[in-house]
Amino acid sequence: MATALALEPIETASVDELRALQLERLRWSIRHAYEGNPRYRAKFDAAGVHPDDLRTLADLARFPFTTKADLRDAYPFGFFAVPQEKLSRIHASSGTTGRPTVVGYTRKDIETWSGVVARSIHAAGGRPGMKVHIAYGYGLFTGGLGAHYGAEALGCAVIPMSGGQTEKQVQLIGDFRPELIMVTPSYMLSILDEFRRQGIDPATTSLTTGIFGAEPWTEAMRAEIEQAFNISAVDIYGLSEIMGPGVAQECAESKDGPTIWEDHFYPEIIDPVTGEVVPEGEEGELVFTSLTKEAMPVIRYRTRDLTRLLPGTSRTMRRMAKITGRSDDMMIIRGVNVFPTQIEEHILGCTALAPHYLIEITRPSRMDQVKLLVEGRAGIGDNECVRDGKRLAERIKTMIGITVAVDIQPAGSLVRSGGKATRVLDLRPKA
Repeated sequence: MATALALEPIETASVDELRALQLERLRWSIRHAYEGNPRYRAKFDAAGVHPDDLRTLADLARFPFTTKADLRDAYPFGFFAVPQEKLSRIHASSGTTGRPTVVGYTRKDIETWSGVVARSIHAAGGRPGMKVHIAYGYGLFTGGLGAHYGAEALGCAVIPMSGGQTEKQVQLIGDFRPELIMVTPSYMLSILDEFRRQGIDPATTSLTTGIFGAEPWTEAMRAEIEQAFNISAVDIYGLSEIMGPGVAQECAESKDGPTIWEDHFYPEIIDPVTGEVVPEGEEGELVFTSLTKEAMPVIRYRTRDLTRLLPGTSRTMRRMAKITGRSDDMMIIRGVNVFPTQIEEHILGCTALAPHYLIEITRPSRMDQVKLLVEGRAGIGDNECVRDGKRLAERIKTMIGITVAVDIQPAGSLVRSGGKATRVLDLRPKA
């Protein structure tokens, strides 16, 4: 029988105690990045700042930002701050120009990551002795293994199902009787449809809690999942550049936005245009600095997620408001981060297709659907355009990891823009 588990002392420490710990750890992280990573040293030197300049938490605003472009330029291991022999694991997410964003972990980093995910599962209602059905993808994506190690660290029994095989997902939920499930919310809706297809009432399962992340989801999706399965559905937030899942977690008792585990990740909100820190409570772009990472410390990483910082409720640490959008053109398709430029790169490799395209994203039922409208080149036969369209769909599936329906349009038919081209038409329901 699962038993209650006390909160970690830092979760309910005073704000003063938390800020003192953050400053201590921030000083270490800034110096570690400067001394261990020549790219950070060059960035700091160019900005005219030194680790010794960090005397207060407010001084962090003097240091330069880190962006996804910095990580791509350092591919594969140029952003690590420890020798390669100290690495325990390497993960990667999809990136442009065929290069993924690579992140690394020491043994201690894996323990830290497992600890914050364990804390997240506990905040969601998980307890030692429970079974956790993990339907996040395993592999280079941080979701599956991040959830897996965290659940084990909490003392749970892990069912490492991974994604796909929806019929089998339903079978194992019925046979193995897990209390918790960790999965993207859109795929949970697909699992729900499969329950109904098989004539099984989803409310009769053993599940009590769903921990959903890797993509934005609406309150309407939460309500449908909770009502259908008779479970509590909570949000988990993370990104591979910062750590993976477990950067922030919605608490079961409040369900008022993910609590940021501020003893490991220091948040700021900036004006996405000027880069200036905005007053607390105002909306802007979320920026994170890691406080405890060894292999790849990140200093002022621009997540591009637009949100607000809110006072803590269930914990001392601050919360994130629901993400309202992004300050760049990244799309999140079934948990996969995709930029239009990635798709454009593969279009340019097709001799029968022109570089004029529009990406339409819909959610007609449970899962995101992507249609790519792309023009055939003038003077090229229809058959050749269709063949290149099929090759393009296969290439996008293989290299980016999403399924697209390629719709070949006549040359000159797509709307041209005199300014920035409109590349994405997102027709999915909004929160």
